Amino acid sequence: MMTSVDTDLIRVLADPLRLQIVTLLAQETLCTTHLVEETGAKQTNLSNHLRVLREAGVVETEPCGRYTYYKVRPDVLASLAGQFADLAESARTAAGNKRACP
Repeated sequence: MMTSVDTDLIRVLADPLRLQIVTLLAQETLCTTHLVEETGAKQTNLSNHLRVLREAGVVETEPCGRYTYYKVRPDVLASLAGQFADLAESARTAAGNKRACP
């Protein structure tokens, strides 16, 4: 049984600023202005990272007047966590398996 992990999603979350954004959004729904204040990142840089997170399906938007709010999609993170849990279980199960050297 081969366990696969979503490497594209790992790459998206591997960026320190994107991970910080996701961590903040896991606590509350925020607009870009809040995220600029919290992260200290420039608006354009933050917008690019939010686009990447949105395209990867990690966050979703909620329009509110002239602002756009962002929130995390917990199902996406739970799915990735489940993939790692499956991988860990495979490692536990296979702990005694060792292929002989030729």
